[in-house]
Amino acid sequence: MAERTSAGLLTVTLEPTPAVAMTLPAEVRAKLAELELELSEGDITQKGYEKKRSKLLAPFIPQIQGVDPSLQIDSQIQASSQAVLSASKQNKSRAANTRDERFRSDLHTEAVQAALAKYKERKMPMPSKRRSVLVQSSVEACTPPDTSSASEDEGSLRRKGRLANSTPNQSHSHPAVEHWFNRVIQGSSTSSSASSTSSHPGGRSATTSTNANSTALNANTKATALADLMAHTHLDIHIAPPDVTGLSGCSSLHAEQSHVASVRGVSRGYNHHTSIMETADGCEWRGVPVNSRVSSKIQQLLNTLKRPKRPPLREFFVDDFEELMDVQQPNPNQPKPEGQPMCPLEGDPLGVVTNWPPSLTAALQRWGTTQPKSPCLTALDNAGKPVYTLTYGKLWTRSQKLAYTLLNKLSTRNEPLLMPGDRVALVFPNNDPVMFMVAFYGCLLAELVPVPIEVPLTRKDAGSQQIGFLLGSCGVTLALTTDACQKGLPKAQTGEVATFKGWPRLLWFVTDGKHVVKPPKDWHPPIREASNDIAYIEYKTSKEGSTMGITVSHSAMLAHCHALTQACSYTEAETITNVLDFKREAGLWHGVLTSVMNRMHVISIPYSLMKVNPLSWIQKVHAYKARVAVVKSRDMHWSLLAQRDQRDISLSSLRMLIVADGANPWSISSCDAFLNVFQARGLRPEVICPCASSSEAMTVAIRRPPELGVPSPGKAVLSMGGLSHSVIRVDTEEKLSVLTVQDVGQVMPGALVCVVRAEGTPYLCQTDEVGEICVNSKCTGAAYYGLQGMTKNIFETTPVTSAGIPVTDRTFTRTSLLGFVGPDNLVFVVGKMDGLMVVSGRRHNADDVVATALAVEPMKFVYRGRIAVFSVSVLHDERIVVVAEQRPDASEEDSFQWMSRILQAIDSIHQVGVYCLALVPANTLPKAPLGGIHISETKQRFLEGSLHPCNVLMCPHTCVTNLPKPRQKQPEVGPASMIVGNLVAGKRIAQACGRDVTQLEDNEQFLYIQDVLQWRAQVTPDHPLFLVLNAKGTVASAASCLQLHKRAERVAAALMGRLNTGDHVALVYTPGIDLIATFYGCLYAGCVPVTVRPPHPQNLATTLPTVKMIVEVSKSVCILTTQAIMKLLKSKEAAAAVDVKSWPMVLDTDDLPRKKSPQIYKPPTPEMLAYLDFSVSTTGILAGVKMSHAATGALCRSIKLQCELYPSRQIAICLDPYCGLGFALWCLCSVYSGHQSILVPPLELESNVSVWLAAVSQYKVRVTFCSYSVMEMCTKGLGSQTEALRLRNVNLSCVRTCMVVAEERPRIALTQSFSKIFKDLGLSARAVSTTFGCRVNVAICLQGTAGPDPTTVYVDMRALRHDRVRLVERGSPHSLPLMESGKILPGVKVIIANTETKGPLGDSHLGEIWVSSPHNATGYYTVYGEEALHADHFNTKLSFGDTQTVWARTGYLGFLRRTELTDARGERHDALYVVGSVDETLELRGMRYHPIDIETSVIRSHKSIAECAVFTWTNLLVVVVELEGSEQEALDLVALVTNVVLEEHYLIVGVVVVVDPGVIPINSRGEKQRMHLRDGFLADQLDPIYVAYNM
Repeated sequence: MAERTSAGLLTVTLEPTPAVAMTLPAEVRAKLAELELELSEGDITQKGYEKKRSKLLAPFIPQIQGVDPSLQIDSQIQASSQAVLSASKQNKSRAANTRDERFRSDLHTEAVQAALAKYKERKMPMPSKRRSVLVQSSVEACTPPDTSSASEDEGSLRRKGRLANSTPNQSHSHPAVEHWFNRVIQGSSTSSSASSTSSHPGGRSATTSTNANSTALNANTKATALADLMAHTHLDIHIAPPDVTGLSGCSSLHAEQSHVASVRGVSRGYNHHTSIMETADGCEWRGVPVNSRVSSKIQQLLNTLKRPKRPPLREFFVDDFEELMDVQQPNPNQPKPEGQPMCPLEGDPLGVVTNWPPSLTAALQRWGTTQPKSPCLTALDNAGKPVYTLTYGKLWTRSQKLAYTLLNKLSTRNEPLLMPGDRVALVFPNNDPVMFMVAFYGCLLAELVPVPIEVPLTRKDAGSQQIGFLLGSCGVTLALTTDACQKGLPKAQTGEVATFKGWPRLLWFVTDGKHVVKPPKDWHPPIREASNDIAYIEYKTSKEGSTMGITVSHSAMLAHCHALTQACSYTEAETITNVLDFKREAGLWHGVLTSVMNRMHVISIPYSLMKVNPLSWIQKVHAYKARVAVVKSRDMHWSLLAQRDQRDISLSSLRMLIVADGANPWSISSCDAFLNVFQARGLRPEVICPCASSSEAMTVAIRRPPELGVPSPGKAVLSMGGLSHSVIRVDTEEKLSVLTVQDVGQVMPGALVCVVRAEGTPYLCQTDEVGEICVNSKCTGAAYYGLQGMTKNIFETTPVTSAGIPVTDRTFTRTSLLGFVGPDNLVFVVGKMDGLMVVSGRRHNADDVVATALAVEPMKFVYRGRIAVFSVSVLHDERIVVVAEQRPDASEEDSFQWMSRILQAIDSIHQVGVYCLALVPANTLPKAPLGGIHISETKQRFLEGSLHPCNVLMCPHTCVTNLPKPRQKQPEVGPASMIVGNLVAGKRIAQACGRDVTQLEDNEQFLYIQDVLQWRAQVTPDHPLFLVLNAKGTVASAASCLQLHKRAERVAAALMGRLNTGDHVALVYTPGIDLIATFYGCLYAGCVPVTVRPPHPQNLATTLPTVKMIVEVSKSVCILTTQAIMKLLKSKEAAAAVDVKSWPMVLDTDDLPRKKSPQIYKPPTPEMLAYLDFSVSTTGILAGVKMSHAATGALCRSIKLQCELYPSRQIAICLDPYCGLGFALWCLCSVYSGHQSILVPPLELESNVSVWLAAVSQYKVRVTFCSYSVMEMCTKGLGSQTEALRLRNVNLSCVRTCMVVAEERPRIALTQSFSKIFKDLGLSARAVSTTFGCRVNVAICLQGTAGPDPTTVYVDMRALRHDRVRLVERGSPHSLPLMESGKILPGVKVIIANTETKGPLGDSHLGEIWVSSPHNATGYYTVYGEEALHADHFNTKLSFGDTQTVWARTGYLGFLRRTELTDARGERHDALYVVGSVDETLELRGMRYHPIDIETSVIRSHKSIAECAVFTWTNLLVVVVELEGSEQEALDLVALVTNVVLEEHYLIVGVVVVVDPGVIPINSRGEKQRMHLRDGFLADQLDPIYVAYNM
């Protein structure tokens, strides 16, 4: 099982791949075997072996990447021979070799390189990053990457001369396609702005040629690949998007950019073939530079996305939420353990030693009094010179002094501060072992419990808070330290040591000589026999980052010293060098405890000296003729790097080199390499003694020195695949993925060991199964201090047989080591529980993954080999995250290439996908005390978004394989069956209406709104109708009935000479009386007014084209405006945005002559067009609707009834007056109902946020209207100022209803926070409600003043995705609150219909909201005869049931639900709930998602996300987030966004775009314009901070 010769080991990796091996002829195989034998017996040199072998194999090995066979074999062999010889030659300089010592394995490196060679270099699109986010802008970042970024082993594979372009068949066919295809294959990643791409066609051929792929494509494969591509293009014709980067117009199609397309929001230039044939590069010569940063990359992404590894789906979608997740079915072919159940393994009995001291303190007393001059401990400085040697006499007297001082000289209020058994913190730096030893034994003598911890360097050390928690739970009040250390601790203002975050209040006591007192003659410390009382507490950090204190009793401490003495054959007065941390684990056991037991002399080598001189420990072994050295594999590896000084060193004195982390699977290569070099310096192979230990169980096993007659050491070559199923398999087909481990010797004397299943019930493992090693012995820790539950689990485990019967009556301690017992009863360890990651039921070890990552190209890229690997739980499974520090000089291209290679290597060797790969700048990962990476802190930062990576790559597509099954659309149930089904179920059809429109009142005899104004001007001429307020809250302008009438007459007089009746007139005004007066002036003159928002003077480029478009689309023959805006429309700046010469006639209405129009126009019928209402929908479509005179009157009447508006009322309006309900409230309702409107233009809030609420309070308004954007401004701007407003006497208790005018699902979170904030100013919690309108009917619901309060229901968000409503309780998982959108207006009928069958639906069923009402608009107004397209929006009929009524389709999904409340008529109230616009919904995986739901989740995921918008692009979900914070946080968001969308919506995010605040466009109603955003993204106009493509 365990191959022992290193040559034998190598054959594993040098085998040809299995496929090749099988096809070799028998005689060749025989010759190969003969060669192997010659090599192993030393009859042939390595070089000769390789030469002959490559000759034999040359004809059979397939070409890798177009390289000729001989060359390729050479490179492979050269790589392997390097692996063997690198150790012996050691010719690399130290600087190059700063790779992480822990995981050094040349074999592994070679396996990884071979694995990578199997992959064709697939290029992925590089993420793009804004310049300022780069950590450093090195020169390399701006030059095309050179070819040397590949690993050395591959250097020989790259051949410059074979450019793909030289293929013969390329000459004629489709040059453009050819070029595009090349780009995809070469993947010349159109790099980010950081790598300043040249976008000339073929501008990068020099660099792309290095790509291994392009060299491999010969004419033949090229032709077939191209044929494939063309075949696909025809298949995908509906899906593939136009390449919108081509907007500058490489093709004539793009050049004629007719405004039809832009008006209707159709993607421009939608011709599939051009999109395939042109490239972003090809557009340069047109003169418009295209920075092809995003769009072409996405194109590339789509072409290179790896097909997700999905388990096969089951036949049908079962809509049962509990069974929604796709549970990973175990693979029937996976290996299963087949061995016998193991038998517990007994160590040698503990020998009986005569005159063995009864306790450790007794031993100290004995040596301190009988051998006072004997050296105990030598401390070294950073130059390696001995600073001080502590003798046993000194140790004894100094620890007595300290014990006496602690017990008798420290007091508070005449009470002694410490009692025996109290815990005391020991805070000593790593370079002062002497003071530590004195303090440790001083505490033992005083019967105090020492708790050694690390020195806190800053207030924010990684894990420091957890240490504080440990100290607090142990009740520590005193910390011992040295003078120098105390001076270096962070201080508070008072000069005392600062209190660290999470720490208890501590007294700091300096143990240096001047602070301790000599005890009186008659005082002697109590020396007792070792008891079960706690001797000391060792801290340990768990996988999750919590710190536990492990208690060790006096008897266990003594027994452990006894066992180590026997196992290591320690003798009195031996010399031992210790490189480890003396505060815990092996450094403490060998260098502080067992050494005193046996009067040994310890040479302590501080970490700081090892950093300066890695050879120091070997020099000390030589100088002091040390018999034993205690090291970690890191120290052995480091010493190999310093060759120069090895000459005059001899290690012949060593009888044991104890490798404390021998349990790390990767220690074997350090041991082998070390032996290779130092065997010539007197190191005997049998001296190397790996051991396995854990804080809980102390030493578990150690390899004995050979003189004890133990079996020879073993090696096992295990299949990684088997290990991932916890099964030991030695033979392996896949030669790349093996793990070679060495044994850690025999079980400790006096111990009983067994191996149990790591999770669940501790069943005993079978002999060929990996499990957690458990120990029963006298020398293990006793408990986690203060944590009974965890203690029981770890320290009191009872292993059971498969039948559930306890194996023995003893309890065991779990060691957290994963391993097995091999032949000769040798213990093998393959990993630790802390590093265990269980992904889809398979186990992977974090250390193994680190080793694979480091083997890719360590020296070149990873800074000092610092890589952290951990798993996070996302969507019911563990996901692997790899975080590495990149070297400061690494360029963007390098890092991206390195990342893609890491993914391939891990996939190849471990058969597991990496979920997230993040690179951080050098030296930024949190450090553990001795320079390693603090894993749990790194994980914590990753999850809370404070890791600040400089590069990130998420691969959810490949590793998330347990998504719910996509929904299969079932054939729709017909409309008739639907009705019958509802009847049978006792459900009513979902139909509701507002109250009836009552009898006419005096002003309702008029059919036309302009007649009402004339009538009011005669009857109540001085009644004030409008007050417009400015930012100061003072009245800027006002109008009474007569004034308004007079101004309208003047406008009409001006128009009548110039225009014909029925002409369309655009009114371009800022909100104010002018707009209202010209509106009525147009009606007086018989023209059709179109209100248009004026362009923004600071932002003409984007706002002016919209004005132009509305003017053109509405066919306006004249523009009425003010002088200021007129100048703006014709200004130089305007000319840059639009063609100013093509404006129609522009009239300014500032100084119109006081003329009375000859007569006022009377329309022949109320069905005539009164005005046009233009608005941009959230999907970016400009839609104008026609409002007839009849509809206008009906609308005003409905609102009047619902809000009880009379001339004596005042209402405040803070809305834009250009379209929808805002326009109606602003321009129509006051004239119709006669109430006074206080108008607050929303623009004024920008300079004074409180102006609207102050006006409401000042005029004691009962009814007020606002928009969501206004509400948001008030919530954000006034949230902290309610006190100041109250002092200004702002009081909102007068408000009965405050309505938000909206065309979307009510934003509950916003309305609730608004209500909460202004509750202090008297705003009633019931006042805030919403309205609902849309293009076909601008006012469907409106809360009004009477009627029941709006109700809220909670629906299951998952059911909603399947177009179903499932009501749930508040707070249940996946619940989504929906608020009723106000009451249905009088005269309005609403029904819920199925979008496909157009049949009516039942109560609480989700469908499209249809509306029938006298104030429905009469149709869309468009120029291009597309009415047919949308005719059914305005007049459609049910396919079943009431098939006569004409309905208008709102385009919104929602449902009706009958509530328990009663309405004004005394009937049960029907509530209408709006879920969202059909056009906005995203169809993904067969389900329907509402963007707002995904956005809400994303905004919640990190405090710096200010706003978010999502859209789809082909089948990718794109998430755009606005970052409100420093740009270094940008990349933190990528993983958090991906996680939250996966967890809550079961969707994989395709692209994450991080942008500046304010980039997501919002319309006047505060709705996100997601389609505009999408267009901007595709045209690369967003200037993103970072764009991440999730692979």
